[in-house]
Amino acid sequence: MNKQITIKDIAKEAGVSISTVSRVINSSLPVKKETKEKVLKAIEKLNYYPDSLARSLRVGYTKTIGIIIPNIANPFFATIVRGAEDFLRSKGFSLIICNSDNNISEEKKLFKTLIEKKVDGILYSGIGDHVESLINRNVKTVFIDRIIKNNEFSYVCSNNYNGMHKLLEYLYNSNHRKFIFISGKREIFSAAERLRAFQDFANEYKIDYKIFEGEYTHESGISVAKKIKSLPDVVVCANDLLAYGVIEHFKTNGLKVPKDVSVTGYDDIAFSKMFSPPLTTVKQPMYEMGKTAGEMIFTILSKKIDHIPVKQFENEIIIRESTRGRN
Repeated sequence: MNKQITIKDIAKEAGVSISTVSRVINSSLPVKKETKEKVLKAIEKLNYYPDSLARSLRVGYTKTIGIIIPNIANPFFATIVRGAEDFLRSKGFSLIICNSDNNISEEKKLFKTLIEKKVDGILYSGIGDHVESLINRNVKTVFIDRIIKNNEFSYVCSNNYNGMHKLLEYLYNSNHRKFIFISGKREIFSAAERLRAFQDFANEYKIDYKIFEGEYTHESGISVAKKIKSLPDVVVCANDLLAYGVIEHFKTNGLKVPKDVSVTGYDDIAFSKMFSPPLTTVKQPMYEMGKTAGEMIFTILSKKIDHIPVKQFENEIIIRESTRGRN
């Protein structure tokens, strides 16, 4: 059995004291450049990995942040994760990524796991709220892409309502009058806001419309599209993945987008501009949302504050070839 390397072995190899090795590993006190290089070379030579759990028990933090998302296969969440990870890595933090598969029971298990691992904070972009549990455990948390009416937490989101309303105005002004709206699950904050915008718009402009509910997936778009019996002027989808599924179903059945029907999405994930036809959608600053969430949790931890005011981004309409003016 191979012997476990300790800082005593590193100290011996580098010809320095154990306390000097400790200062280099923990960056606790300054060490001369030449001495630090000796220690780092010894660490590399002996293939030493510090015991992060033992260190966290000594210093009271782990320099790890957990992030809970509902679906890592959705590029929207993958981009948020990348933004958060890039920022936190620059500050010496590691990110533990947890995928709940849109399951609230699984989210509860993931919260428990992250707390057991002594993470310093949690970034949460799931489908539940778990507020009571978070308050009881005093876990520093930043909510992403949702707002819970509780002032004890920090939030990063985009203005889903305004983004959807601006998209609908564009469609109405280009003579779309008969609408189908495909919502995400209504318990999801972004889906509820986009649906609320559509309902308010429909009441204001007295349009002809139907509403279907799906999930934020390509497969759900196909499934819901099969239920459409009478073709509208436009199918407004609550996210891009839904729109991909709708367009695929229409193509399979010999319909042309946008000649026969316009289709729109929401998010502007990377593939939307390369889709056929390129998708008219609403652009969310996904990377910036993730980065801002990382900045928030870092500030909360480093300054030892409870929370930061809500950061809300505005969204932008992206007009492409999946829509056209109607006669």
